[in-house]
Amino acid sequence: MAHAVDPRSLLGPRMTLEEWANLPRDVPGELIDDRLVEEEVSDYVHEVIVAFLARVLGNWGDGVGAMVATSDARFAVARARGRKPDLTVFFAGRRPPKRGLVQIPPDLAVEVISASPDDVRRDRVEKRQEYAAFGIPWYWIVDPERRSIEIHELAPGGEYRLAAELTAGSPGVPGCPGLVLPMDALWAKLDELGD
Repeated sequence: MAHAVDPRSLLGPRMTLEEWANLPRDVPGELIDDRLVEEEVSDYVHEVIVAFLARVLGNWGDGVGAMVATSDARFAVARARGRKPDLTVFFAGRRPPKRGLVQIPPDLAVEVISASPDDVRRDRVEKRQEYAAFGIPWYWIVDPERRSIEIHELAPGGEYRLAAELTAGSPGVPGCPGLVLPMDALWAKLDELGD
């Protein structure tokens, strides 16, 4: 019989954002209310999607002066909260620091939903609220099970509204002039994976 895990047992030591930012790169976790917590464990589906989007966004970004990066950069999204988005984009004229804690919101953050209910809640509820409060103008939620990319735009009231849901074809992307996402090619990559 499986025993329920007390979520408090997964909490690490108390630390500041600066201490979290200075942890060695091989120490995983995000900072939630001054505590180091486990982050989602990526599977191969997650990694294929991140690599695909990094390539597409990177190629687009080269032409428009945007800077694209994958996970492990540490963002101070609130006073006691630090997150590591799967992908971030800074548009032309805006740049993060070379090293250390990033306290400037990117123009775009991407999260790929993993299968567990805790990870779904983290990306759809917690990070959505935190990224909105941090001031990230565009938030993409990639759902491999539904085969969709939800494009959320930060509205004047400080909450995200759904600007588009991309599922098939090669649609243009709100907020990213000239960017076309080859959705069918993305899902075809996932279909190449084994069972």
